[in-house]
Amino acid sequence: MNLKSLANLLGMSKTTVSRALNGYPEVNGHTRERVLKAAKEAGYQANPMARGLAMGRTNVFGIIYPPLPADLGDPMFLDVVSGMSEALEKIKRNLIIAPVSPQNEQASYVQVVRDRRVDGLVVGRTLVHDERIAFLSKVRFPFVAHGRTRIDAPYAWFDYDNAAGIRMAVECLLAHGHRRIAMISAPLELNFACQRSESFLAAMSDVGLAIDPRYLVADTLDRRSGHHAMLQLLACSPRPSAVIVDNHLSGVGAVRALLDAGIDIGKDMSVIVWGSMNDTLAGSNVTTIDQPNPHKAGARMVEMLLALTNGAAPETLQELWQPVLQPGATVGRCID
Repeated sequence: MNLKSLANLLGMSKTTVSRALNGYPEVNGHTRERVLKAAKEAGYQANPMARGLAMGRTNVFGIIYPPLPADLGDPMFLDVVSGMSEALEKIKRNLIIAPVSPQNEQASYVQVVRDRRVDGLVVGRTLVHDERIAFLSKVRFPFVAHGRTRIDAPYAWFDYDNAAGIRMAVECLLAHGHRRIAMISAPLELNFACQRSESFLAAMSDVGLAIDPRYLVADTLDRRSGHHAMLQLLACSPRPSAVIVDNHLSGVGAVRALLDAGIDIGKDMSVIVWGSMNDTLAGSNVTTIDQPNPHKAGARMVEMLLALTNGAAPETLQELWQPVLQPGATVGRCID
């Protein structure tokens, strides 16, 4: 039975029946009870899309994403998205991921907001200076940034403590006698990479250690570039005794390069990678800076989006979760 049939059965207008079903206060209690009773007896099910449009909502949240080749095989990314989807399914809402080309990303945000195609957005891979977040903040469209940015406006964000995680890694390596420590970074215009790089430089400076410029290799965000970056470090003389990789996708390539070169990881060279490696390098037992509960993180971002769409102030929705250093077999005493 559809809305029109239910209205005919009751001898009421479709507008009155719709308003009664959706709890509008101008419908009196007797009419509402009569409509709800008839709907239940007739087995009426509201069309969720039509109901959402009537209330000015789509019941859909979105992610606009210029995908990298490795993204669909990235277990961490998929775990976060799975957490979002599961949380939305419980409340009968949906998540869409809209892949776009990098050059069309900003225009896609403008179009989605203009046409009100979703109720809110999750903005990933935040930049140090992020035009997407500046735009969404200006037009007051509900969004949660998965990561932070530098902007003079209140906005909702969820992130892990990048500075604390890298400092833990440096302190671990220093405790094992390492002084020639290198870092492989993602592109530094990405906010997480910038924060992790700044933390590395500060932690080394705090103990009076100068860094050979050759030991800082950036612009790596996949296996191939991580592999190439590690080969660069192996070619240095003297080469570093330890390396921190600031993202797990590059970490896969970096560890592979060491294995291919016959390096005894944890003895000849120590390695710490940011992000879980369990699903990408099974058996390697890599020491990692882990981001706990990515599935719960995805669900939490959905909760924050729901709060925003219900009128919560963005500045009250800012969460910084702490990373954890997971010991493995790839860190050992410095031998020289």
